[in-house]
Amino acid sequence: MDHLALDQAARAILRKNDRGGYTLPTSGLYPYQWNWDSAFAAWGFAQFDIERAWLELTTLFSGQWPNGMLPHILFHKPDPGYFPGPDVWGTEGKGPIPSSGISQPPVAATFARMIYDKNPDAGRNPMAALFPKLVAWHRWFMRWRNADGMIFITHPWEGGRDNAPDWDSAMQAIDPVGVGDYTRRDTAHVDASMRPTKDDYDRYIWLVQRARGLGWDDAAVAQDQPFKVADPLMTFVLLRANRDLAALADALGEDRAELDQWTAELTAGAEKLRNTAGVFDGFNLNAGHHTGSVSNASFLCWYGHLDSAQMLDELHQAFDQCRYPVPSQKVGSDWFNAKRYWRGPTWGIVNMLIGLGLADMGHKAEAEELRARTAALMAEHGFAEYYDPLTGDPAGGGSFTWTAAVWLAWASPSNGGA
Repeated sequence: MDHLALDQAARAILRKNDRGGYTLPTSGLYPYQWNWDSAFAAWGFAQFDIERAWLELTTLFSGQWPNGMLPHILFHKPDPGYFPGPDVWGTEGKGPIPSSGISQPPVAATFARMIYDKNPDAGRNPMAALFPKLVAWHRWFMRWRNADGMIFITHPWEGGRDNAPDWDSAMQAIDPVGVGDYTRRDTAHVDASMRPTKDDYDRYIWLVQRARGLGWDDAAVAQDQPFKVADPLMTFVLLRANRDLAALADALGEDRAELDQWTAELTAGAEKLRNTAGVFDGFNLNAGHHTGSVSNASFLCWYGHLDSAQMLDELHQAFDQCRYPVPSQKVGSDWFNAKRYWRGPTWGIVNMLIGLGLADMGHKAEAEELRARTAALMAEHGFAEYYDPLTGDPAGGGSFTWTAAVWLAWASPSNGGA
């Protein structure tokens, strides 16, 4: 299939998953609006329908809580078969739309800037309406997820990388007593060997039940938080998003002083995520140690505008080890599993963020090689949720919105590459 046919196929996936204002990640497996999925979808729509792109972001922020938190799931319409649904989260009265009680990586400001830059005239009014909401969300992160300039998560789902090895030590410290019986939906749609384990899921639900019991009060949830891990992906994403939001402040004539202060704090804090091997990885704040993993999140240093010779060397190793880099866990590590979610598979969305960062920091050859290999992966194996980095076999959900969006916005030769 040539790239123009793939462009059409990717657009068709976005339209198929469109629910009139928001986009499903994929039918069946994920029947609601997910936070960072939606931002990727908006950037995909912007390649052919700029108004629909702004509507995606506007709908997403319609679920923002008064405290500034933007939930990771918005339950726009009932779907009794999904677990955990709104009855499990118990966030009634917290926000204007039934939702989860945690957030997700704040990529929205970065994609809002990209969409705005494509057509400033069409984007000025929607961007002006979104700007204070984005600032409020970033302020929430800086108040409630900030540990000396490192952004931490209080639930694996909040970081987007549900079963990444970065969380293992913190998860093992949790005894999920009293979690009760439940029925997962994900394993009814996808091979269980590609998903988090039952032990992982028990702890996910235990953390939800703990926060629900505390009324989703930020201060109470933070007190003696049993899961508190500084996350390179979260930190680098917010760092980049603050810079993009500051650029939007300039375009709109808004004050950027607070944003610049946050950028300086996060730039210094991100260095603390660099372990003794020179790799950026998770840091268990309760236990006081690095994970020691090389994940695809480690390579987002360039996306956050931090250069690293060590990470460039690691990237070249990933290129040598994998036909389709970048694996979510280093090939050959004790954690590596080529098909289990965030413990080995390649994710198009993270590849795009890595590629954008590489290009911004002057590593043009690596950026182009990553884009070309990702494009070949999608052309050969379709728009899956994630892929085996060694063989390219598709895994997880199919006809996936954010993978189609990555093709349209970055991987396709139609847009000139990275």
